[in-house]
Amino acid sequence: MKNCFVYAFADEASDNLDGQIAALKRNHLSGIELRNVDGESVSGLSIAKAKEIRRRLDDHGLITWSAGSPIGKIGIKDAFAPHLDQLRHTLDVANELGAKHLRMFSFFMPVNEDPAQYRDEVMERLARMVEAAEGSGVLLCHENEKGIYGDIASRCLDILTTFPQIKGIFDPANFIQSGQETLSAWEMLKPFIEYMHIKDSLPDGNVVPSGCGAGNVPQIVREFIAMGGRHFTIEPHLTVFSGLKLLEREGIESGIGQTHAYENSDAAFDAACKAFAGILKEA
Repeated sequence: MKNCFVYAFADEASDNLDGQIAALKRNHLSGIELRNVDGESVSGLSIAKAKEIRRRLDDHGLITWSAGSPIGKIGIKDAFAPHLDQLRHTLDVANELGAKHLRMFSFFMPVNEDPAQYRDEVMERLARMVEAAEGSGVLLCHENEKGIYGDIASRCLDILTTFPQIKGIFDPANFIQSGQETLSAWEMLKPFIEYMHIKDSLPDGNVVPSGCGAGNVPQIVREFIAMGGRHFTIEPHLTVFSGLKLLEREGIESGIGQTHAYENSDAAFDAACKAFAGILKEA
C-alpha cells in the first residue's frame, strides 16, 4: 500500500474488542484509532482496561495509532475544568495504549452566532490543553468537525498557526458538511496535516465510500502521499440497513448496498476499507 499505514475506527464494525480486531485483521489494516470499545469511550477507560486492550492488540500485531477522543466536543460555554481533567486522564490512557496521537476538537459554537466572538475563549482553552499535553509524548491532533470553531479551513488554520504544538487531521466529508470546498481547504492546510480521516460525502452531506463523493479524496490522498504523508484512518460512517436483503431477489442485487446502505456494520466497514484500498492502489 505505497508504504502507507491504514487504521480505522473499528467501533463502526463492532462494539466489542474481539469484533474490532477481527474487522481490522480481515481488511489487512495496521491498527486502530480507538474511539469506543466494550461500551466505553477511550476517554473513560481505566488504566487497567487500557493495558489489557494494548496486550490484546499486540497479540494480533496491531497498534493504536491514535486515541480517538471526544476532547473538545463540548460547548464553548460549558464548564472546562472537568474537561481538562478528562484530557489529562485520556493522555494517560493513550500512553498505556501506546498511542502517540490524540484526536481532539475546538468546542461547539452556539447556533446562529458568529464564532469569531468566541475566538479568545477557544484559544485560551486550547492553550491549557497544550500545556496539559506538554511532555506527555502524545501529539494533540485537531479534527475539523461540523459546528465547532475549527469547522472550516480558515479557522483550522487559525488554530494550527497559533499552536504549532497541535497538528491537523484532514476530514474531507466534515468539510463538505460544513460548506467548505475540500481542494481549497487542502491547499490552505496541507503543511499542518499529520494524518487524514478517510470519509467522503455527497454535496448534500450524505456519507459515501471514499472516492464516490465530492471530497476529492483520491486527489488529496495522492498529494498527501507525494509530500510524505503515510498515515490514514478509515471512518466509514456508512448507512447500515439490516432489511436490505428483503428488497433483493435471490442472486440479484439492487445496488443500494453498493453505494448507500449496507446489510450490517461489518459489511459497511468492509466496503469503506475496500474503497480506500482501491484509491491507494491508484495513488
